[in-house]
Amino acid sequence: MDVASLTSIVVYSHALAALCFALLGVPVRGRRIEPSHRIALGLACLFTALWAASLAWEAGNGALWSSFTDGFEILRNAGWSMFLLVLLGNWRAPDSRLPFGLRPSLAVAGVIYLGCLLANLLGHWDLALVREHSQAPAALRVAMAVWGMLLVEQVYRNRSVQERWAVKFACLGVGGLFAYDFYLYSHTMLFREVDPDIWAARGVVNALSVPLVAVALGRSRSWTSPLSLSRRAVAHSAALFGSAAYLLAMGSAGYYLRYVGGSWGTVMQVAFLFGTLILLVGILFSGTFRAWLKVFISKHFYRYNYDYREEWMRFTRTLSQSGPGLGERVIEAVATLVESPGGALWQRRESGQYEPTAHWHMPALNASEPADSPFCQFLESSQWVVDLHEYGHSPDKYDALAIPAWLADYPRAWLVVPLILHGRLSGFVLLHTPRSPVKLNWEIIDLLEIAGSQAAGHLAQQDAADALLVARQFESFNRMSTFVVHDLKNLVSQLSLMNANAARHKDNPEFQADMLETVSYSVQKMKLLLQKLGRSESGEQSTPLTLDKVVRQALALKAAFEPHPSLQIETAGLLVLAERERLERVLGHLIQNAIEATPRSGSVTIRVARHNEQVLVEIADTGEGMSEDFIRERLFKPFESTKSAGMGIGVFESREYIHELGGRLEVSSCPGQGTTFRVLLPIHQHGIQVAGRAA
Repeated sequence: MDVASLTSIVVYSHALAALCFALLGVPVRGRRIEPSHRIALGLACLFTALWAASLAWEAGNGALWSSFTDGFEILRNAGWSMFLLVLLGNWRAPDSRLPFGLRPSLAVAGVIYLGCLLANLLGHWDLALVREHSQAPAALRVAMAVWGMLLVEQVYRNRSVQERWAVKFACLGVGGLFAYDFYLYSHTMLFREVDPDIWAARGVVNALSVPLVAVALGRSRSWTSPLSLSRRAVAHSAALFGSAAYLLAMGSAGYYLRYVGGSWGTVMQVAFLFGTLILLVGILFSGTFRAWLKVFISKHFYRYNYDYREEWMRFTRTLSQSGPGLGERVIEAVATLVESPGGALWQRRESGQYEPTAHWHMPALNASEPADSPFCQFLESSQWVVDLHEYGHSPDKYDALAIPAWLADYPRAWLVVPLILHGRLSGFVLLHTPRSPVKLNWEIIDLLEIAGSQAAGHLAQQDAADALLVARQFESFNRMSTFVVHDLKNLVSQLSLMNANAARHKDNPEFQADMLETVSYSVQKMKLLLQKLGRSESGEQSTPLTLDKVVRQALALKAAFEPHPSLQIETAGLLVLAERERLERVLGHLIQNAIEATPRSGSVTIRVARHNEQVLVEIADTGEGMSEDFIRERLFKPFESTKSAGMGIGVFESREYIHELGGRLEVSSCPGQGTTFRVLLPIHQHGIQVAGRAA
């Protein structure tokens, strides 16, 4: 492309940009938006229109740029940066003494832009110097573009999902301006000259961003929001900006080495750039560097040292993680607040000693501290966070404090954070010296004290949960023991009755056979009960059982009692899925209760039948009966019984196990007329098939 055609394209391209930004700036004055937004956007449009118009004018006179147009370019970049900062809502400081309440960091940025204008006046900003192996003009322009893109990223990142709707087109438009500048001047640094085609298209590219900014201007009422810039975002941007500046500087140094190195120039450049990249990666992955950066940002850019919402969410998430190791998580959560790399935890035990229970990134210290020691008494009474470094320099601040010998001998000990719960010292955390120097003030000490109380609550909750688990285990054991004692009572009743009848029927062969069978069964059941108490039993598995056989076995054990129950099997061979020993015991409880509640002249009838898709075992007696109030309020309540020697466990256990099997236990009774228990259990599927074939 010849020079005349290129110059003509530059003229029309930048004239179009000037016209578009001038038209964009006209309606800004009349819109009802925040004055700061209106002023910043108006100045940015004005500077951009002047810059584009000056470039079109210079191109019409045969020059692509001049010091005059370079000055407007600096103002254009400063205008859009100011607009982004106003959108960001982070350009004022409440205690700033600067004009308009500017933050000191932004005042420094303004000074840098003024310095660039001064360099332009002195002739050090001219892009023609790039051909003379001076990368500074292009490198500074790249730095401005990177700064602008970082501001765009922060404006968008720190908005909620709803607020991004209002600013996304502004971010796209302004971000496009800086991104194109970055591409243009990076290309210039690489090839040591400005590409005329890229330069010519710059005006059109800038003009294309105007519709995007105009759309965002239509949503300007939603620009204002209570926005706060998070420390994480600032640290991320600071690291990114620092990395970009570092790489630009090292890239310029590499080009210089290549220029002066002669035949070794390329080798020196590659080796130098690789070394600088390795150094940069090492710095970015350094915990000490990250800690220093966080402390530096909090100290110089924020009124308070902490973003309390973010810190408290991180602290709570760390303590609330599932799984074991709460002690280590407590140390980690407290240590991270002050950039400490490790620590140890002491907790109070029943012995009255504070014993080490956890350590994180530090050796275990097997040193206990008595609860009545001056050190622990001081922590409990004062509830102070103890700075051991400060204690070493000025011990008078801690009047009644006596540091234990084991703690004084540990070289990296820094802070002792008490864990206070309900005014008492439940433990304390010892922290290592931090990665980056942290100066303690009231804000940090208050945060550590609150964090210590929160951690003490979590540790106490875990101790209570452990104690509750042990209590439940004992409760389960005691409950099982109660059932075992109830079974033993029934066995003792059977053996006692058999012993009472032995004098009269000792010569009866049938009685002797029944006696041997009863004794053998009783011994077998006692062994099973002892196995359960000793937890040596693996647990009986549920198997298909023929219910009428289970009922017959339960009745056989009641043969010595009067009145003798009568059995009616209406449907034989019905199967249920249950544990034989438990089901037999449950039915035996109900039969035993019916016998004991019925006089010798009465009757006890047991009926086994099919009821729809269930098996029915009905136990009816003509005994004393029960009132409705007793059935509703006391019958199924443990340890409630109307019998003088009863324990009130049998009916409760029967109902619980029948419910486990998916059945139900129904009771109907009338005082003086007797009681009927109805046990309904689901039929095992195989039992349904067998009954169907029999029919």
